[in-house]
Amino acid sequence: MILKKATVLIVDDDPDVLTAVKLLLKTEAQEIITEKNPENLNWLLQRNQVDLVLLDMNFNSAINTGNEGLYWLRKIKEWKPAVCVIMITAYGDIDLAVRSLKEGANDFIVKPWHNEKLIDTIKDLLDKKEGVKTVKSSAKSTAGDTSILGDSDVMQDIFYKVNKIAPTDANILLLGENGTGKDLMAKAIHERSLRADKPFIKVDVGALTDTLFESELFGHKKGAYTDAREDRTGRFEDAQGGTLFLDEIGNISLQQQAKLLTVLQNRQVTRLGTNKAVDIDIRLICATNLPLSELANETRFRKDLIYRINTVEINMPPLRKRNDDIIVLARHFAKLYAGKYLKPAMDFDAAAMQKLKSYNYPGNVRELQYTIERAVIMADDQLLKPDDLIFSILETPGETVVDDDNIPLSTLEKNAILRVIDKHNGNITRAAKELGLTRTALYRRLSKYDI
Repeated sequence: MILKKATVLIVDDDPDVLTAVKLLLKTEAQEIITEKNPENLNWLLQRNQVDLVLLDMNFNSAINTGNEGLYWLRKIKEWKPAVCVIMITAYGDIDLAVRSLKEGANDFIVKPWHNEKLIDTIKDLLDKKEGVKTVKSSAKSTAGDTSILGDSDVMQDIFYKVNKIAPTDANILLLGENGTGKDLMAKAIHERSLRADKPFIKVDVGALTDTLFESELFGHKKGAYTDAREDRTGRFEDAQGGTLFLDEIGNISLQQQAKLLTVLQNRQVTRLGTNKAVDIDIRLICATNLPLSELANETRFRKDLIYRINTVEINMPPLRKRNDDIIVLARHFAKLYAGKYLKPAMDFDAAAMQKLKSYNYPGNVRELQYTIERAVIMADDQLLKPDDLIFSILETPGETVVDDDNIPLSTLEKNAILRVIDKHNGNITRAAKELGLTRTALYRRLSKYDI
């Protein structure tokens, strides 16, 4: 259904909203109907061939359930199941808006909305109603030199979901294996939010001890503990007005979880060494490589904290389930690193592309990225061949025998780590980058092998 041929019904008891939307859609839709009283909905739906309803979440009407929008949504679906419904909500009703999706709403928008975004949302829904598939080739993060790319269906679904939830203040939990792009996705959500001009603060909470956890997140006063030589704000205060991204949330202790939950419930932090509470206004995004089923184990993670951080969850798929995206990503990284290292534009021959597509990528997008970076650095030709693509042995799981001498992978891994650290004269950051690991992951391996 093309919007130009559609009839749109707007139901809201705020006359300013009705006027604003009617003026916005006046030249876009065939017919615009406005209504202040939702009790007239049935009559309007029976009298008109309505294609889409914009429905407010709250009304001062005879029906007083505390969530009138859900009540009228159910009625619309009872009377006209095929009609698309977009809920209009305020920030305080985000939980209800998310619930409305489960009740049959097609989408929701948050006041104040962006006009172009509202029009695009309506067009997308009407297109889908007629079975027209609209595909966005990518959702890009403007931070740094990398992008979240993907033509696969699974990534298109994620992009669509992100575009819905990013403008809200809903807490988001990013799930997925290491290297799937959770960090980039958190940044992309921030950049699409109404807090985009405010700070984006990332904390790797999984690597913090109990004392460092409180100091890093909540701040401290001078003298609060040994080495606290000056007053310091915590990351919650640093992120004031913006987004706080807590990575590796699944690895924090139960004691740390209790302290974090208290802050999220009270929306206040108290620096170590003081009793003065500071109000906080942040949007929280968390990430973990643990599956939700493991987080649900209360011996490991508090369920009340899961509910607090998980208004909406996004599962970042492993690269092996995004086969259609491998060449897109590889070419992106080849272009990126050719520019970085002042080399001519590079591409892959057919055999190299086949090698890329047939590999399993246990290290996910991060492994592909570092594989292409090494290939670009070492290549003598503009057309990369299979021999230029060397995948990291560090990502092969288990104690698998990998050569004729029956050397276990753990020994090869340890030796590889030692060689690279020695090559970089003990610089962990550079060693981790060459190995295709995060600093935290490399430290874990150092501890594992007692290096």
